[in-house]
Amino acid sequence: MLCQGKGPRLRERRLSCHYQVLKGVPFFRFRAEDEWDAPYVIRYYDVLSDHDTVEMQRLAEPLLQRATVRNTVTGVLETAGYRVSKSAWLSEDVGEVVTKLNRRISGLTGLDLTFAEMLQVANYGIGGQYEPHFDFSRVSFYIFLFCLLLFLTDVPAGGATVFPDVGATIWPKKGSAVFWYNMLRSGEGDYTTRHAACPVLVGSKWVANKWLHERGQEFRRPCGLNELA
Repeated sequence: MLCQGKGPRLRERRLSCHYQVLKGVPFFRFRAEDEWDAPYVIRYYDVLSDHDTVEMQRLAEPLLQRATVRNTVTGVLETAGYRVSKSAWLSEDVGEVVTKLNRRISGLTGLDLTFAEMLQVANYGIGGQYEPHFDFSRVSFYIFLFCLLLFLTDVPAGGATVFPDVGATIWPKKGSAVFWYNMLRSGEGDYTTRHAACPVLVGSKWVANKWLHERGQEFRRPCGLNELA
């Protein structure tokens, strides 16, 4: 139902739109739209230009391999039937487009990308999907504080990102970026962030993911007084 944009919508407050100023560059503003309130999910528009989206696909395509997941017991990366896509990892060395995007993400979030994963670019063909999962994990040091999901293409049918526990459906919009925190300020995982990538029904879905480690953000996103916040 959620993959069709239907189902219960457990929203607690009114959502709004505003402009987000890039930190350090006051004249550089992005249109921003609240997609959900709990967990807080926000979409930034026009984070990527058409040239950026094409260039990222060009850089990633020769590197694509079957996407893997981390085994929660062993910590080893392995393929799984519940994740059907191909992915590639891009460092800043491969092109200026990745360097510029990292600076933009840091400016939007105010966080230090020194402790971030490389940019992951993923392609979902017809039937490509990723069943409900969490992005946070405490295996080894892989504790992902936030996820930034960038859409490199529109999708004619299917391909939504859904949060089944709260009834949220996020549709792909080329050039936009969707952001949410996987962790509470207390350092505990936010279990309302369980999400899934719905099957692609028509077309091909290209996305990019940026994950940031909890480590290194202690003074940029400090713990609060409420352990559940």
